[in-house]
Amino acid sequence: MNLYQQIFKSPNLQIEKIMAKITNISTRAPKSVDKEKIKAETAKYTEKIGEFQKIFYASAQKGLLVLLQGLDASGKDGLVSNVFSGVNPLGCTVHSFKGPTEEELKHDFLWRVHKEIPAKGMIQIFNRSHYEDVLITRVEKWIDDKTAKKRFEYINNFEKLITDNGTIVLKFYLHISREVQIERLNERKTNPDKFWKHNDGDWKTSQKWPQYMNVYDDVFKNCSNPEWTIVPADQNWYKEYVVAKKIYETLKNLKLTYPKMAK
Repeated sequence: MNLYQQIFKSPNLQIEKIMAKITNISTRAPKSVDKEKIKAETAKYTEKIGEFQKIFYASAQKGLLVLLQGLDASGKDGLVSNVFSGVNPLGCTVHSFKGPTEEELKHDFLWRVHKEIPAKGMIQIFNRSHYEDVLITRVEKWIDDKTAKKRFEYINNFEKLITDNGTIVLKFYLHISREVQIERLNERKTNPDKFWKHNDGDWKTSQKWPQYMNVYDDVFKNCSNPEWTIVPADQNWYKEYVVAKKIYETLKNLKLTYPKMAK
């Protein structure tokens, strides 16, 4: 049971009070943790992820799909670079879902996603995912609630299909505060190294913060099998630790070994 589920699965809560509760979860590391110790732990995990990935690729028994969701400036790109720094690119790919193309719009919304599911032995990272089709589409009123409800069901069935076929699905929501998001968006206008990230559209999206919190809450309640990990994302060093630890533990628990030489 993830942090979100622990807090909000109480049978005593009224349905109305459950809405938009992601905002009650901290976006920062616990005050008790030691930053330098956490960074050292993260380095250990990323190194181990690289080691496990070699066995994962060689054994070709499972596929691993890592879903990264989060608002603009939540740090998805940096997380990919740092957490997967020790992984062999031969066995790991990253896909980012933008607005659908003309061809993709001629198919169901999961058609383009299914093509990117990892083969056995591969790690696939989704930098944004099929959940965009029940997030931005709702905030911008491109689909109604009835359509969204159907899509929740389709997503659940789709994720069951791929997990039954041997794909491990890890879903992470990078939970950033509105204040830190605005700070990072401003940095993109003042730091020459980050000019390339600036997009006026991100500011328009930021103004719809409450709407996004509502639709994310709906996703967490309706599509939590496999479960979501809510990742405090205001501090990059802690965000990377949470994600790296989860991936490390997942790969370790598989207890995979290198294939034996064929006779």
